Amino acid sequence: MLHYVDIRLLPDPEFPEHLLMGALFTKLHRLLVEVQACTIGVSFPGYRETPPTLGNTLRLLGPEPDLTRLMENPWLKGMRDHTEVKPIAPIPANAAHRPLRRIQVKSSPDRLRRRQMRRHGLTEQQALDRIPNDKGARVRIPFVTLSSTSTGQRFPLFLELGPPISATEKWSFNTYGLSNSTPVPWF
Repeated sequence: MLHYVDIRLLPDPEFPEHLLMGALFTKLHRLLVEVQACTIGVSFPGYRETPPTLGNTLRLLGPEPDLTRLMENPWLKGMRDHTEVKPIAPIPANAAHRPLRRIQVKSSPDRLRRRQMRRHGLTEQQALDRIPNDKGARVRIPFVTLSSTSTGQRFPLFLELGPPISATEKWSFNTYGLSNSTPVPWF
């Protein structure tokens, strides 16, 4: 049976909710990389597309022993004053299942031009002719801002919630707790 843990962000007058969620999610991602966990998924019960928000709760989903090991790890150090961690509980049997996946948006014309110049040996003007400034994609879906451990750069991780679908037997997630093939219980 699958279980879950809710980690709720507490209101803080000094830090906006989205900043705290970014810090919390970055810490989780680093831990999932470190322990090479592929059985832990995430969801955001407060996910809304209008206005785009992930809400104030990060829900971890997975087998109870894996969640227990994860929560015994001191990964929340530095976040304890900003979070409330609920006890591990079983997922309701009647929970719907929905895909939650990363959407990669080609939003920066400058970055796309630099890539064209590097890959195809184009001049700056040729790249500008191919990719004008108005070619940047704009999306209005929730995202979390992460910091890359390898490059140090900050980037948005856009998340798209799909419609309810059938649950799958296979339970496999990447180091962001996301999957293109495994829907997560949504309740």
